Amino acid sequence: MQEKSLAVFESKKIRRYYDEQTEIWYFSVIDVVEALTVSKNPTDYLKKLRKRDTELGVYLGTNCPQVEMLTETGKKRKTLGGSVQNILRLVQSIPSPKAEPFKKWLAKVGYERLQDMSDPARSLDRAREYWRELGRSEKWIQQRMMGQETRNKLTDYWKDHEITKEDEYAILTNIIHQEWSGVSVKKHKDIKGLKTQNLRDHMNEAELIFTALAELSTREIAASVDATGMVENAEAGKKGGKIAKKARLELEQKTGKSVVTSENFLPPAKKQRKIGSKE
Repeated sequence: MQEKSLAVFESKKIRRYYDEQTEIWYFSVIDVVEALTVSKNPTDYLKKLRKRDTELGVYLGTNCPQVEMLTETGKKRKTLGGSVQNILRLVQSIPSPKAEPFKKWLAKVGYERLQDMSDPARSLDRAREYWRELGRSEKWIQQRMMGQETRNKLTDYWKDHEITKEDEYAILTNIIHQEWSGVSVKKHKDIKGLKTQNLRDHMNEAELIFTALAELSTREIAASVDATGMVENAEAGKKGGKIAKKARLELEQKTGKSVVTSENFLPPAKKQRKIGSKE
């Protein structure tokens, strides 16, 4: 489910807030409740719902922060905000016909996920079909898939060598990216005008190739010295990134063009330059 599909539900606007630090959209829980229940007092409805479903109450209290959002009067007030995951958990507990489409969607996604676990090839086919629907070329899709395979082998290596936390994966990924491209992952996304979108899904062919080269080199170097833990894998990441950096700089010198660009696959309405455009 895309963030935009939650922003407006059947003409009812859902207030939202984007956290630049965590790159997460937070939606007004009260607005979602009002949209799905048409309650005249959504605040009271939510209170009763949390009392009736104690597990939901604990979940919302633990995972949903108070964030500032504009009121109808134009003033900012703190309100309970939930990520897409939090909102979908909330939807499961709302007994309303309007919540049924979301529940059916969740059931469909859950079923597909179980299929993917028993047959990983299904997820690959689904990814290819998704990119085709978005207008990606077969050449781009092939490059994206090859890059993902390289990425998976690297993360598998990390997993087997004492890298277990999500933030550790993110830090190592950023080290490699910063080294080969000269910019952090966040900066690269800013250059392309992205927020929560997947950076790799908006890379051009050259960016995908150099990312894959950096990650492949990192894994080979790490394996050669049996790098274990954050310190050793971070060092391997820097060395692997430098190999791709040298290749990038040489290519840029020969072509006079930067490998890292603002090109993306965002919808035309965003008025961003499209990859492969002649403008």
